[in-house]
Amino acid sequence: MTERRTRRRREMFEREAELAAVDEALEQLTGNDGGALLAFSGPAGLGKTTLLAEVRRRAIARSCTLLAARGGEQEQSQPFHVARQLIQPHLAGTCEEELRAALGSWYSIVGPALGLCAPEQGAPPDLQGLRDGLDWVLTHLVVTRAPVALVLDDAHWADPESLTWLAAFASRAEHLPLLLVVAYRPEELPAHAEAFRTLPGRAGHRPLDLAPLTEAAVSTLVRAAVGDHADDAFCREAWTVTTGNPFEAVELTAKVRDKGLAPVGASAPLLAGLAAAQRGEGLVARFERLGPSTVRFGWACAVLGTAIPLELAARVAGLGTEEAADATGRLREARILSAPGEEDDTGLEFVHPLIATALYRAIPDALRVALHGQAAVAVVDAGLGASAAARHLLETHPENDPWVVRTLREAAAENLRAGAPDAARRQLARALREPPDFGERAALLYELGCASLLTEPANTVNHLRAALAEPFDDPALRQGIVIRLAQVLAHSDRLAEASDSLAREIPYTRDVRARLRLQSEQFMWDAFNAVEPDSPARSRRLARLADRLTGRDLTERYVIGLRAWDACLRGEPVATALHHAARALGTEFSWAYEDRGFEVPVLAAMVHMYADRPGRAEELFEAGTAEFERQGWRGAHLSFAYSLRAYIRYRRGLLADAEELARAGLRLAERVGRGTPVHWYSIAILATTLLARGRVDEAWELAREHAFGESFPAAVVFPDSQTVYAELLLARGQTKAAAAELEAVDRRLSPRGIQNPSWCPWRLHLARALAAEDPERARGLADGAVRRARAFGAPSGIGQALRVAAEVAPPGERPALLTEAVSLLSESPAGYELALALTALGTELRDTALLTRAAVTARECGADGLERSAVDAVRALGGGLPCAAAPEGALTEEEAGLARRAAEGDPAVSGPGLSAVCRKLGTDRTGLREALEVFARSSR
Repeated sequence: MTERRTRRRREMFEREAELAAVDEALEQLTGNDGGALLAFSGPAGLGKTTLLAEVRRRAIARSCTLLAARGGEQEQSQPFHVARQLIQPHLAGTCEEELRAALGSWYSIVGPALGLCAPEQGAPPDLQGLRDGLDWVLTHLVVTRAPVALVLDDAHWADPESLTWLAAFASRAEHLPLLLVVAYRPEELPAHAEAFRTLPGRAGHRPLDLAPLTEAAVSTLVRAAVGDHADDAFCREAWTVTTGNPFEAVELTAKVRDKGLAPVGASAPLLAGLAAAQRGEGLVARFERLGPSTVRFGWACAVLGTAIPLELAARVAGLGTEEAADATGRLREARILSAPGEEDDTGLEFVHPLIATALYRAIPDALRVALHGQAAVAVVDAGLGASAAARHLLETHPENDPWVVRTLREAAAENLRAGAPDAARRQLARALREPPDFGERAALLYELGCASLLTEPANTVNHLRAALAEPFDDPALRQGIVIRLAQVLAHSDRLAEASDSLAREIPYTRDVRARLRLQSEQFMWDAFNAVEPDSPARSRRLARLADRLTGRDLTERYVIGLRAWDACLRGEPVATALHHAARALGTEFSWAYEDRGFEVPVLAAMVHMYADRPGRAEELFEAGTAEFERQGWRGAHLSFAYSLRAYIRYRRGLLADAEELARAGLRLAERVGRGTPVHWYSIAILATTLLARGRVDEAWELAREHAFGESFPAAVVFPDSQTVYAELLLARGQTKAAAAELEAVDRRLSPRGIQNPSWCPWRLHLARALAAEDPERARGLADGAVRRARAFGAPSGIGQALRVAAEVAPPGERPALLTEAVSLLSESPAGYELALALTALGTELRDTALLTRAAVTARECGADGLERSAVDAVRALGGGLPCAAAPEGALTEEEAGLARRAAEGDPAVSGPGLSAVCRKLGTDRTGLREALEVFARSSR
C-alpha cells in the first residue's frame, strides 16, 4: 500500500450510481475477474476529487495497492510529472542494485524518466521505446502487487508525456489485475488523451458524467452543515445560487456557518453575495483582505502549484519561517489552503484547483513573472534540479541572463536524455530568446535542432542552417551540425540536399580525419539516393578511397562498409563484396553508436544475404536488434530490423516466419508514421512475402490500403518498391502496366550502374512482362540478367535468372536451363526459388517425381499457392499425391520396411497394411519413393 495518505472523508450526495460502478469494479478486481477502466468527467467543482478520494479509500479497504497521481495546472510542462507520482513511491529509496533488479533491462531507459537514476551516456531512447518501458514497469508493478488501483485526478492537467502514455496503456487494464480510474474536465481534455473518452465504452462502461446536485441534495447538504431547522426557501436559494455545484454548495454552507447567518427565508437574499465571494473576483477580493504577507504567500503557493513545500513557498514569498506559518494558518481558516489532515504528506495543497487558478490569474502580470523567476532560483537552491526550475523559467521574460540560459540548457539536456524531446525543445527555444551570449548561439541552435529532430524535421533543418550561419570557431561543433543537418534532410527524403550540404563543407575542412568523416557521410547518403546524377563516378571515387584504407578507426570502417555495398549493387564478384564487408565488420561493429546512423552496419549485413550467406546476415541482425532494444529504440530502428530480418527469411524460403516478422515490422512502422522510409520497407517486404505465399489479392489490398504504388521514395529501398509494385501487377495479369513500371526502374537504376539481378531482378520481371508481345527482347533481357548473375556469383541469383530465362526461351532450350537452375538452387539457401525451379522443370519434363519434390519443398517453405500448383500438376499427370513431411517416429520399423518393398515394386506387398502406411505418409503407392525420402530427411 502506498504511504500517501488519503484526504479526510467527506459525505457525498447523489453519487450512488458512480459509487456502485466503483464497487462493482473493485469486486471484479479483488475477485480475480480482471481489471477495468472507469472515467469520471464533469466541469470544475462537481466533486471529482472527492469521488476519487472515496475510490482510494475503498480500494485500500479492499487491500489494493494504491497508485495515485494528480495533474497540476502549473506542472503541465514538467515531463513525466504524473508518471513519477504514480511509480516513484513504490521504487524510490531502494539501492541501485535492487532498482536494477526491479527494472531489469529497462533500468537505463525508464529510470531517468521516472527520476530514479541519472541518464547514462549514449543516445536517448525513442518515444516508443520509452513508452514500452513504462508499460513494462507498470505491468510488473501491477502483477507483483496485485490487485492494484491506479487513480489519476485532474487528468486534463497531466503532462503530455505521462498522459499520452497512460491513454495508450488504458486498454490493457481489463487484462490485468488493475482498476484504472481517471477524472477530468471534458472541455479541457487534450486531443492526445481522447482514449479516456472512448475506451470505457469498449470496457463495458460509458464515461460517467457527473451531474449537478438536485435541490433536494443541496437542501440535505445545507441542513447537515447548519442544522435541520434550515427552511425550504433558504435551501432553495442555496441551490439556485450555486447551480447545484457541490464545491460551491459546501463552501457556501461553511461561510453561512462561519458568519452565524440564520438559515431562514429572510436570509436567502444574502446567499448570492456569499456565493460570489467563493469564486472569481469575489474570492480574490476576500483573499486580498487577509493582509500583504498572507497574499504574497498565497501567490507563491499558486505559482508553485501542488504538493507545495512550506519552506519553498516562504522563500518565494520572501517571508520568514514564522510569517509563513502564520500565513498558512490564515489561508486555512479562509478555506483557501487545505486544513491539516486533508492534504498529502508531500506539502501544502489548495482546497480546490478552482481557488488555485483564480489566485494565480489574479497575480499582477509583472509580479507573476517575478515570482516565477524567484521560484526558479529557489528550486535550484533547494537541490530540486534544473528540470524543476525550467517550468518557472518558461514563464519569465527574456533578460539576457546567462544563468537562465545555462539552467534551461541543462534542463533540456536532462529531458532529452530522459526521452522528453518536446520538453527539451520548449526549454531551448526559450533559452534562445533570452538570448544566449554571442559565442553560445550556434551550440544552442544545434541542441535545439537535435531536440526537434524526430518531431519537427522541417524546423530542425532551419535551426541547423541558422547555426551554420553563426560566426563561431569550433570545428567539432561545425562538423556535428553539418552531419546532423544531412541526416535530417536524408530522413526527410531530401537526399540530394543532404549530399550537397556535406559537399559544400568538405573543401573547407582542414583536419584530415574530420574531412574523411564528412566524406563517409556523403558517400552513404549518395548510396541511398535513387536519382543520384553521377553514380558511376562516385563509385569509382569510393573504390579508390576504400581500397587504400586499413580500417584503423570507425570512420574508415564505415567507408569500407559502403564500398562492400556498392560492390554488391553493381554486381562485382561475391568474393569482393564479402571481403570488404568482413573488413568493415572487424571483430566488433556496433549498430548503436550515438553520433552515427545504423545504415552502414545494416548494409554490411545485407551484403551477406545477397551473397548467399543468410545465416551470417541473421546473426548480425540479431545482434543489432538486441542493441536497439537495449537502447530503447523501439520505433523506426526496430521496425527496420524486423522488416529486413523478414526479407532474409523470405530469401531463405522461410515464408511463414518472414510474414510474421514483416507484420511486426509494419506494426512498428505504423506507429512511426506512413510515408516514412521504414513504412516503405515494411510494405514492400510484406507484399513480396504474400506474393510468394500465393495470396495475391491480400498483397494487392495491402498495397491499396497503404497507397503503395501511387508514388515512390527518392531513397533506395530494398527490395525496390517500384519493382515490387510491378510484381504485384504481373501477378494480377496486368502485364502492360507492369512493363511500364519496370521500364521506369530501368531508366532509374541503369544510369547509376546498379546491375546486380540478385539485388533487383527488374530485368527478369520485365522479360516475363514482354514475353508474349516481344519475345526477342524478353530473351535478351533474361540472357543479360543471367550474365550479370554469373558475374556476381551467388548461386541463388544465377538459379533465379536461369529459371526466368527458361520461361521466355524456346521450348527446346528450357530443360537445360531449368536443370542447371535446380542444380544451383539445390546448393543455395533459396528454398522458395528452388521450389519454383522444380515446379517449372517437373512441368516441362512431365516428371511426377520432380513435381512431388516441388510440392514438398513448397510446403516446407510455406508457399501455399505454389504447393497447390505442383499438386495439381502431379494429379494432371496421373501421379500420386505428394506426402506431408512425416514427423520423426511416424512409421514403425516394420511399416518402413513394408513401404520400401512397395516402392521397389514388390507385387506381394498390398492389402490393409500398405494402405495404412500410405495414409500415414499422405500419399498412395505411386508416391511412396518420394514419401520415404521426405520421411528419411525429417527423421534425420
